[in-house]
Amino acid sequence: MSLAVSLLLVALCAGGGYGEEGTQAQKAGHVSVVVVGGTGDLARKYLWQGFFQLYVSQVSGGNTFSFYGGGLSPSEQATPVLFEILKAVTCSKDVSEDRCAILKDQFLRLSQYRQLKTLEDYQELARHIEQQLQQEGMTEAGRLFYLSVPAFAYAGVAEKINSSCRPAGGTWLRVVLEKPFGHDYRSAQVLATELLGALKDEEMYRIDHYLGKQVVSKILPFRIENRKFLEPIWNRHHIERIEIVLKETLDVKGRISFYDEYGVIRDVLQNHLTEVMTLLTMKLPANVSNSGEVLRNKREVLSSMLPLGKNQAVVGQYQNYKTEVQQELNKTKEHVSLTSTFAAVLAHIKDAQYEGVPVLLISGKMLDERVGYARVLFKNDVFCLQSQNNVHCKPKQIVFYFGHGSLKYPAVLVSKNLFKPALKGGEWKEVTEHKDVDVLGLHISDYFVQTPTTEREAYAELIHHIFAGQKNNFVSTENLLASWEVWTPLLSALRASFPRIYPGGADNGDMLDIHLRGKEIRFNSEAVIISPDQAGGPSASSFQVMQGKFRSAEMVSAWSEELVERLAVDMQEAAEAAVREGGVFHLALSGGSTPLALFHRLVLHHFSFPWRDTHVWMVDERCVPLTEADSNFHSMHEHLLQHVRIPYYNIHPMPVQLNQRLCVEEDGGAQLYEKEINKLVNVSSFHFVLLGVGYDGHTASLFPGGKLNETGGSLVALTESPIKPHQRMSLTFSAINRARTVALLVMGKGKHELVTQLSRVKDNLEKYPVTWVKPDNGRLVWYIDYDALLG
Repeated sequence: MSLAVSLLLVALCAGGGYGEEGTQAQKAGHVSVVVVGGTGDLARKYLWQGFFQLYVSQVSGGNTFSFYGGGLSPSEQATPVLFEILKAVTCSKDVSEDRCAILKDQFLRLSQYRQLKTLEDYQELARHIEQQLQQEGMTEAGRLFYLSVPAFAYAGVAEKINSSCRPAGGTWLRVVLEKPFGHDYRSAQVLATELLGALKDEEMYRIDHYLGKQVVSKILPFRIENRKFLEPIWNRHHIERIEIVLKETLDVKGRISFYDEYGVIRDVLQNHLTEVMTLLTMKLPANVSNSGEVLRNKREVLSSMLPLGKNQAVVGQYQNYKTEVQQELNKTKEHVSLTSTFAAVLAHIKDAQYEGVPVLLISGKMLDERVGYARVLFKNDVFCLQSQNNVHCKPKQIVFYFGHGSLKYPAVLVSKNLFKPALKGGEWKEVTEHKDVDVLGLHISDYFVQTPTTEREAYAELIHHIFAGQKNNFVSTENLLASWEVWTPLLSALRASFPRIYPGGADNGDMLDIHLRGKEIRFNSEAVIISPDQAGGPSASSFQVMQGKFRSAEMVSAWSEELVERLAVDMQEAAEAAVREGGVFHLALSGGSTPLALFHRLVLHHFSFPWRDTHVWMVDERCVPLTEADSNFHSMHEHLLQHVRIPYYNIHPMPVQLNQRLCVEEDGGAQLYEKEINKLVNVSSFHFVLLGVGYDGHTASLFPGGKLNETGGSLVALTESPIKPHQRMSLTFSAINRARTVALLVMGKGKHELVTQLSRVKDNLEKYPVTWVKPDNGRLVWYIDYDALLG
């Protein structure tokens, strides 16, 4: 007796407990399952367990199976790894221990590892499958390839499958793709085109595991089953708002290389939460099992969404993210990442049914709890004068609760002042015994609660659908591109936005609360503060902008976002005062990464800044061509000057390149810049000078040990930096200290040690050049964020 036949008989005796939905129309026979990336993290956690459950449920229907874990490693190295993973699979509760042991043993016998690196490897796999079919005398039903590999490898693997592993006519081929499906509309379009060159759209299953969650897959059936209750109220006249929320408590440590490229919007909102939104708002299909109609109706929602811009989103980043990026990506302490780890987006659907209904999509890392839900909140026109606890006065809402949180289990909850939902079939049950918990403002006893009879893992559910050929819980090429059309403009608009920094967990307090104003969204609290003496360290519950003294000069301190806001306001006030007084404002800006946040703030929020009357000067410049990325002027132009309406003749780059050479003393570049300052700036006194301070105590391009006292009364000098590019041009202390206002901006935990040292040392030009910043007749203001001040 052949191995495959004997295994089939064992499985027939063992039976299955997973359901047979959608498989009857499929031809029974042999199925080859190939997990490319079969020893990776996703395969280890979810995929092999899902395929084991598929095996248990389907072989009793007349199918035989072979399972292949594929990867780049040689067979002798990866085979033991694969079988350690396979030994860990488990049976459902309705399978006895003895039967489970038999099933696991057979599953292991049907599995093997194969190196899948070259085209020849795939050709050899195809020959092996064909040979097995002939030897066992089996009819082939289909081949299932699960690509658990990075997206950049999809096209190459798909081409190898198409050219060497495609089964003969009449046998199905299904290729599963994991997100991300592109980075924006253009990249998704390119990837789709490449894949369609090797595979048909009906052969591709783009998996979004959220669509496998039982509560998510229940949304459409729930709407249909309760149509008579919902039809009158599922519209703009009755719905107050829709919320789709995924909160996580974990950070992204260990995933930074992926996450810093994609961020929370690409990772969660563009796919998971968007899919849930379409299920909640799409036109109900005549046949919920008709994948073509379901996907078409989802696409109609995407095409009717109003455009998303920067006024429809707020973004944040948890405080330790910057450090994690620096460590995992080997970046310097000055590296700033604008990647969002929190986002709240306000969407609207241009449709008579939902016109004016806010749809909130919110997700973030390092929040106060792990929970996911979609809530439809209805308007309540009942007002209880005295009996506020009356059921009719409480919120009217339907909650699709994905799991975790206070409730712990997945459920659909309908507040009792709406209706009692229908309960059809045996897959869902009503919960009548409750523990003492509140869910979104209502005690659990105020809801009708339904939960799955048997909880199933999302990947296992979707693997079952893939085997059955059901595509309505997967993302088609058209729908994918329609989604990216919605999200790409927002991502472009946010590219230069600095996210609000939040401490993480319970300490976030109310700093991520949002406020809706018409079709725009913003953070509810504009000022974020901290009390430095609070026991246990900083807490968001006591945020404020602090003012005090540092090195006998003025000091302003706040979280970085609010500090930059304050600096921008102070700078604009100085500009407006100077223009009122003399018709012109002379502003000198330093280079480096520190002022970038300020530049973005000025561009995005200070539209009334008097740029036409402002002259912008350089505090320092690297001796490189101004067109190169290392140039301070190039950075200032990219992030500020090209975005504001400032006359080109009011912009004064330093002349570091003369006579086709860089910073040669005989060319007199420093003297030329000083001459220009003397000509245009009254008594050579800038109205406002912005400086930073380096880890070594330098400011502008005035470095420790640089013979700074030899510049005499010159306003501009050539200097030497200890790091490349070594040659610099810089304003001297003579020029800086003539200014009316000098602002010293210090940000980041990495500067805490320096700030501590500066708070203790006396003036020391050789060791800490910044200590010589002492305006003759003006004012010095230190702007120090809490990270630098408190560590």
